[in-house]
Amino acid sequence: MKSILILFLFSLSLNSFAQDVEFKSGNFKEDKDGFKVAKEELELGTEQWELGNLEVFAVRSPQNYYLKALEHFEKAYLFNEKSAELNFKIGVCHMHSTDKYKAIPFINDAYKRNPEVDPFINYYMGRVKQLEGEFEKASKFYETFETEYKKADDFIKFVRQRNSECKSALALQDSPIRAWIDHVPELSSEYDDYAPSITMDGEEIIFTSNRPNAHTPNEVGVYDDDLYSATMVDGKWQSPKALKGSINTPSNEVSNNLSYDGTKLLMSKINDAGNSDIYESFLKGDTWSDPIGFSRDINHKSNERFAAYSHNGRSIYFAKDKPGGNNGYDIMVSGVKVERERSWGLPVQEQDISSKFNDGPIYLHPDGKTVYFASEGFNSMGGYDIFYATKIRGGGWSKPVNMGAPINTPYDDFFFAATANGKFAYIASNRAGGKGGHDIYKITFWGDEKMPSLQTEDYLLASVAQPIQDPELVGEVKVTSTAELTVFKGKTLDALTKKAVEAIIEITDNASGKIVESFTTNSATGKFLLSLESGANYGIAVKADGYLFHSENFDIPAGSAYNLVNKTIELKNIKIGSKIALRNVFFDTGKSDIRQESNAELDRLAKLLKDVPGLKIELSGHTDNTGSAQNNIKLSQDRADAVVNYLVSKGISKSRLTAKGYGSDRPIDSNDTAQGRQNNRRTEFEITGN
Repeated sequence: MKSILILFLFSLSLNSFAQDVEFKSGNFKEDKDGFKVAKEELELGTEQWELGNLEVFAVRSPQNYYLKALEHFEKAYLFNEKSAELNFKIGVCHMHSTDKYKAIPFINDAYKRNPEVDPFINYYMGRVKQLEGEFEKASKFYETFETEYKKADDFIKFVRQRNSECKSALALQDSPIRAWIDHVPELSSEYDDYAPSITMDGEEIIFTSNRPNAHTPNEVGVYDDDLYSATMVDGKWQSPKALKGSINTPSNEVSNNLSYDGTKLLMSKINDAGNSDIYESFLKGDTWSDPIGFSRDINHKSNERFAAYSHNGRSIYFAKDKPGGNNGYDIMVSGVKVERERSWGLPVQEQDISSKFNDGPIYLHPDGKTVYFASEGFNSMGGYDIFYATKIRGGGWSKPVNMGAPINTPYDDFFFAATANGKFAYIASNRAGGKGGHDIYKITFWGDEKMPSLQTEDYLLASVAQPIQDPELVGEVKVTSTAELTVFKGKTLDALTKKAVEAIIEITDNASGKIVESFTTNSATGKFLLSLESGANYGIAVKADGYLFHSENFDIPAGSAYNLVNKTIELKNIKIGSKIALRNVFFDTGKSDIRQESNAELDRLAKLLKDVPGLKIELSGHTDNTGSAQNNIKLSQDRADAVVNYLVSKGISKSRLTAKGYGSDRPIDSNDTAQGRQNNRRTEFEITGN
């Protein structure tokens, strides 16, 4: 009898612990005034909560309504925390915020107190179990909800997608990829920090945050989204700072994609009609220009956002409202028609990487072969997941592949941005464990059974931060594809003062003589960053007013793996005695016939002589010490003569030109190595009069 009584009391204790204390006056006879105030707060919160629910069903943004509701619910909760209804409503508010994990204890508590507290309790219990990683339990709740809901509408399709996500998650979590995911506290705050976009070398990042700023917060105390940047020094991110210029306004600005060289930025913001449009801003020195909108070919009457540059800048990918509106986003692509006029063609849907649900943000890897994008469709684990697809020969993309755990979770994981070597990437996620809201996370891909080393090359972009010494370069790590490109970065300086020089850099395919890229280095720092695809011999000419032009040559065989070259280019003033090597003048071995791929370099020299009519130069030929000194003198003289003859054929007076062969008498490097001998085999010119 005694044991039965103990069991009864224990059972009563459990029921009491999980009992549902409703907001009824009879439950609070001893505090009628407190009940009246709390009841009023519950009713005021419910009004906002119901408005938020209507927005959810209209597939719009309900956050502000739920935030207003929370303000009232939290006051009521201080009076009565045992109400299943109140716990449920608080949980729903959190579930529609960027802090979804906060919903878990409230929804669980509501279900324990009253499993029938609301017709949608089984759906939200499914969401809770999905967020907790209990995917089989989540599926059962979703299936129960579907049975009881008994409607064939868009919401039930959404519930079925949630159920499908649980089945996908069970498969994906069994085979996690080889990667570390680390929270980046230097870039994150208790507010929403998201949309990271980085330069190819991974040393400069731009992201979006609604942390407190100089603008006025809205009616629920939330600040607008502004754009921030940070620089990596010695492997650590420095404190973020708001972008300079008038790019940040009291409206929301969302960073979409930073061009690989860090000089252009795609972003989205709300237009006067209340829709999201895509804009572009340009870096000049350390200041970003006012955002410029795209034409109606891209920015139509619908919402456009999440834009990204293609690897060569000839196309723009972005997300656009699905036909009919309020049905999510499709991924579109638009090709450039006239680049200087910022004229773009009509967008076409990328059907291979568009799902039936929301798609985007998008990121195109510099290798030109891989696209990364976020989607709530396909085989997502829950919320937004990050997928990748590869280019198919003949056009189109391969079937999207979920990047899997630990990159993806049942929370929202999106805004993928990678370094050119494929070793590091940054994403935004609102998973549990951050500082709050969306935070920035760093992915380090392990590669094939070897520990990764940190990459800390010199950083890019117009920043007033002090430059750092260049440490060793980091090699490529194969993730989903091999990055067959060379990243060429550096800065242009005055050779004497060491101050930054704003210079024009032209990249020429020496085989065709075609200029494949032309850009200007940063006026504040002289810095530049670009990628060169494998399979070509490139001539790189650096020009600035009042300076001799500088040339580099890169021969990148087809199939070459990722490489990074960091170079400081010191430009010399146009004055008597200044010398410059013509690195893109080529001769066959042992001969003095100028090869065709030398034409672009020599044409630039001819233009310089025409632009500065009083300039006189000596063309000098140099060899290594291989062979006899007499033969080297003759060969170098013949080559110098050949260059003079070419310039004369381009209209340059021979009286301004002198040819001199020095053989191996003036080495600039050791003749004991192959590289040294190659450096010694060169054609130079020296200014002898101006």
